[in-house]
Amino acid sequence: MRKLVFIDDDPIDHFLMKHILRGKNYFDTTTYTVYGSLVLDYIEEHKSEPEKLPDMIFVDLNMPLFSGWDFLKRMEQMQDEISKDIPVFVISSSLRPDDKATSSKYSFVQDFISKPVNSEEIERIVSSQSVAGS
Repeated sequence: MRKLVFIDDDPIDHFLMKHILRGKNYFDTTTYTVYGSLVLDYIEEHKSEPEKLPDMIFVDLNMPLFSGWDFLKRMEQMQDEISKDIPVFVISSSLRPDDKATSSKYSFVQDFISKPVNSEEIERIVSSQSVAGS
């Protein structure tokens, strides 16, 4: 089962991603949430059950309360305990080169995607991750 988790505080970005994925067979399930901390709680709870873990995560950097940066820091602390490599894609409307450079220091971050995300970008990512049709 192929699972995507999309973490963003903007409902418009949720809508855009749903529209991009509509009619595609990239993932069996897609979870949309604003709560990155709950996603990490779930990963921690199921860290030794790879079949329950997501196959890919998209996370926005700039969110109130629990930011994408908070997500990345906590995910890094858990890396050695997780029984599955979960590629993370940072999405952001930030134009700061520092944000891209800093996010790339996390070994599990695969790419930094500027908003708005488009269908070609998702196609490229899914193809590069061998998720489509797996």
